[in-house]
Amino acid sequence: MQFKSLTFFVVLVGLILGIHFNVSAQGYTKPKTRILFLLDGSGSMYAAMDKDIRINVAKRLLAKIVDSLESAKDVQVALRVYGHTTSPGQRNCKDTKLEVPFKYNNHKQIKDKLKDVVPKGTTLIAYSLQQSAYDFPKEPGVRNIIILITDGIEECDGDPCAVSEALQSQGVVLRPFIIGLGSTEDFRKAFECVGRYYDANTEESFNNVLNVVITQALNSTTVQVNLLDVNAKPTETNVNMSFYDMHSNQLVYNYIHTMNERGIPDTVLLDPIYKYRMVVNTIPPVEKSDIEITAGRHNIIACDAPQGFLNIKISGVTNYNDLKCIIRKKGSMQTLHVQNANTPEKYLVGKYDLELLTLPRQIFKDVSVDQNTTTTIEMAQPGRLNISAFTQQYIADIYQMNRNEIVWLARLPQENKIHNIIMQPGKYKIIYRAKNSTRSNQTFEREFNITSGAATNFTLN
Repeated sequence: MQFKSLTFFVVLVGLILGIHFNVSAQGYTKPKTRILFLLDGSGSMYAAMDKDIRINVAKRLLAKIVDSLESAKDVQVALRVYGHTTSPGQRNCKDTKLEVPFKYNNHKQIKDKLKDVVPKGTTLIAYSLQQSAYDFPKEPGVRNIIILITDGIEECDGDPCAVSEALQSQGVVLRPFIIGLGSTEDFRKAFECVGRYYDANTEESFNNVLNVVITQALNSTTVQVNLLDVNAKPTETNVNMSFYDMHSNQLVYNYIHTMNERGIPDTVLLDPIYKYRMVVNTIPPVEKSDIEITAGRHNIIACDAPQGFLNIKISGVTNYNDLKCIIRKKGSMQTLHVQNANTPEKYLVGKYDLELLTLPRQIFKDVSVDQNTTTTIEMAQPGRLNISAFTQQYIADIYQMNRNEIVWLARLPQENKIHNIIMQPGKYKIIYRAKNSTRSNQTFEREFNITSGAATNFTLN
């Protein structure tokens, strides 16, 4: 029998079928976990490894891991094998079977089944991964994990990379972990597109890596997020951070950034299986992609998020009930935020364009927001225009006087007989005509001034 020259590896994949995490102020609530062991039973597993053969090492290490999981709370295991029922000459590319399904207290059944596995056929990785997705009971709130053990690359014209990418992008499977024993460079390259790759050259190193994979499958890892100011100091805080799975774009966690009692960023828990996209919900938001968490150590994520305050201040006792200001990045027409007057708001350090929704609207260009300072835009207190139209309805527009031109501002509702309008100080004109008039030359004009803090009154007739 001719053995494949490629190596022994393990792929860890998390299948998410309706995943939901519960994160509270008291911490992270650990969900139930299901682990499917997917074992290569092809003929090449007879190849030597240290003083034994690969299949024996694989069965021995799997039995040991299954033993260790027997007492684990809220963990279920199952076993699928491929390439173990037909000879290589038949090249059966659908030779994969769920030998022991998921249930509690099935550990002895898995160990007994492992003893019966005899390598025979070919290596069908892509198809086996696809079929494995159906082995997990459909239950929300469960982390579904695959550990695939094999010693070679795909032999059935399947594309494990394409399968992995498709399942990840659909939110069905997490990014795999790959462990190769004495692998060639070609072997490594073949699986880099499938997921994370780890290299192991002995049974001892493989055992260690397998334990690391199981640890990542069962435990979350501590993370500190440093939100950096302009001096690269982690002083920014009190903003929500959203963590998404990079492939499925599924939202996994929300944490509001907090400083602990020592004045440093608080520690949070993240599942190390995921590759994350983090969105810091500042104005505008800051994103950081391709974040990988290393299990078993304290991870630090640094992100530039320098901020300052912007305040739209109306002097005196304002008459506006609900004055808003549109905030845009300099040179952009996209609205970032609609801010209330006299209410300071935090923004990333930078330049902004402001449109204050007064009458008339006020435009401010290139407004700077600086680190830990408050930029104040101060507006004059408005005045009030009171118009009466008791005798009849009018078609009436208000214009702003701009040297020799007029700029349209507002149209009065025809059905109203009394109009009360808050306006900025300045010189204006009203142009009106009785609604039932049949002649255009019965159009009238009247100029008026609005004074800060005062009322201007007149009657249309």
